Amino acid sequence: MDNLVCVEDFEKQALKILTPLARDYYKDGAGEEHSLKLNKEAFSKIRILPRMLRDVTEVDISTTILGEKVSMPLGIAPTALQKMAHPDGECANAKAAEAARTIFTLSTISTSSIEEVAAAAPNAIKWLQLYVFSDRKLTLELVRRAEKAGFKALVLTVDAPTFGDRRNELRNKFNIPRHLKYANVEDYARENKVYDKPIYKLFDPSLSWKDVSWLMSYTRLPLVIKGILTVEDAILAVKYGASAIQVSNHGARQIDGVPAPIEVLPEIVRAVGDKLEIYIDGGITSGTNVFKALALGAKMAFIGRPMLWALACSGEEGARKLLELLRREIFLTFALSGCRSCEEITKTMVCHETKYSHL
Repeated sequence: MDNLVCVEDFEKQALKILTPLARDYYKDGAGEEHSLKLNKEAFSKIRILPRMLRDVTEVDISTTILGEKVSMPLGIAPTALQKMAHPDGECANAKAAEAARTIFTLSTISTSSIEEVAAAAPNAIKWLQLYVFSDRKLTLELVRRAEKAGFKALVLTVDAPTFGDRRNELRNKFNIPRHLKYANVEDYARENKVYDKPIYKLFDPSLSWKDVSWLMSYTRLPLVIKGILTVEDAILAVKYGASAIQVSNHGARQIDGVPAPIEVLPEIVRAVGDKLEIYIDGGITSGTNVFKALALGAKMAFIGRPMLWALACSGEEGARKLLELLRREIFLTFALSGCRSCEEITKTMVCHETKYSHL
């Protein structure tokens, strides 16, 4: 652990530790994985323009998200089946988020249940990522359980009417390992023999914008719509009353050839940035990436795969260490760019590499 000092170090170590089934599942992208590569490459094309001679004796990287103060503008995105990385799974990552005083998002198709995560990290800011099932009663049951367990928001994933062309999963004939379970739908899965087929077969492909209204009519929890990649859909999210959107391409696991979230973020911010909160995930591996996202208008960044690598390396200890390493990187980027708070980061502090193409 002492030699792991960045996300890349954790990833390299995790890929040596994980079983081939888990490794391929976690790192898989859709199709030929052009968008998977682009998620990271797009950040490398953005330049930071630091300001000098600003007093950075006191730097505060905290922010407020949906009314809750968090210690830094970085949280944990939902990822499925975390017990394939470590036996403590989602509970370990939730406890790490609690220690870091940031947001943990639990996947619907997690291997630890809503109640288990709530018990493991009672003081964490917890959100539930939601897939809408064809059986709407099951969906509403998950919402009620999240409310009862003290979760603070629902994150509706809208980019997965079915799952994408994930070729490693096809090669491996992937199914959930027999010793694990879809913890949030265990009883339903057993009764309906979900373990014998991909769980996405239970998702409702008829989901439409009117179902956003349907969902909001059953809960008072704020709704984050995750999977937005266009201005048109961002405007619809405002129209239908979402509290926030998460600009995301599902870790590039759905459609190959889509843009990286950081590429579409600026135009979405220009269209709706004053009407709801805007978050981003996809390709974020460093504190400088977080700074670039904030400069382009995101209020919060989220990481998914890096937390899986940290889990695989050393469970909760690894997850805690990675969050603190990223906190340090965020702090350093703020200070070295002349910013004492999130509010001082502006779009003038970044530019695309093409600005210097004439040189």
